[in-house]
Amino acid sequence: MPSARYTEEYFLTACEGYDEFVRSEGEHLSRRLSAAFALAAVEAGMNVLDVGCGRGEILRHCAKLGANAYGIDYAVAAVQLSKEIVQNTSGARGKIGVAQADAKRLPFPSGYFDRVLLFDVVEHLHPWELHEALREIHRVLKPDGRLIVHTAPNAWYDRYAYPFVRAFRRLLGQGARYPANPRAFLVNVNQEVHVNEQSMLSLRRALAKAGFRSRVWLDSPPQGRQNPLWIDLLRSFAFHVPPFRWFFEREVFAVAAKRR
Repeated sequence: MPSARYTEEYFLTACEGYDEFVRSEGEHLSRRLSAAFALAAVEAGMNVLDVGCGRGEILRHCAKLGANAYGIDYAVAAVQLSKEIVQNTSGARGKIGVAQADAKRLPFPSGYFDRVLLFDVVEHLHPWELHEALREIHRVLKPDGRLIVHTAPNAWYDRYAYPFVRAFRRLLGQGARYPANPRAFLVNVNQEVHVNEQSMLSLRRALAKAGFRSRVWLDSPPQGRQNPLWIDLLRSFAFHVPPFRWFFEREVFAVAAKRR
C-alpha cells in the first residue's frame, strides 16, 4: 500500500485504539492493544522493536517499564505522531527512538532485540511483503527473543461466518449496518488498506515459513451492546464451541520464537 494512504486522519479516526489514544493522549491502550502488549512481558533493560509503530503509544509504555523502545513506520504521518509522543513522554526509564523505515528492510543489527511487536500490521502487507518482513524480524531478534503478533479480522470469519451474520442481522432489520463487503464493516477505509487477513492456520504457516515456531490462537472483543438473551446465547455458543469458534472469533494472536 502507498504510504500516503496512511494519513494522520487514519491514525486518529480509524486505526485500532484511536478512541483511547485521543481521550488519554496515549496514556491508555485499547483492550486489543493491552491484550497484545501484555503477551510481550516487557521488562526493564530489554530492547524492544515496534514494527509499524503508528501513533507511538506502545513505545511510551515500553519506555516507562524501563525498556529501550525503537519504533519504525513507513508512513510519514505515523512517524510524526510517534515523535510527538516521545517529546511528551516524561518519567520514562528507557530510551525511545523513532524512524521512518520499511519493515522489509529493518535498519538494525542482527540479534539485537529481546522483543519485536507486530500489532495490526500483518493485514496491511501482501503475502510476499509479510514473508520478507518476518524474515527481517527473524534476523534482528535475539536467539531467545520473542515476536508478538496481533492481527484482525480472522480471515475465516470474513470468508465463511460473516455472510451468515449479515443474513441473520438483515432478518432482524439491522442489515444497513452490515455491508456486503466485510472489510467495510465498522471501518470503511479497511477496504483500501486491508490486503492480507489471516486465519489461525495461515498465520502459523507464515511464521513457520519464516523460521519461527509459534503458538497461535483466536479471541474476540466484547460486543459492547445489549442483545436479547437468545442472541447472547447463540453468540456464546458460536464463540466458545469448536469448530464454530474457529470461524466466529475475530482476532488472531501469536507468540513466536526462532526455531531451534
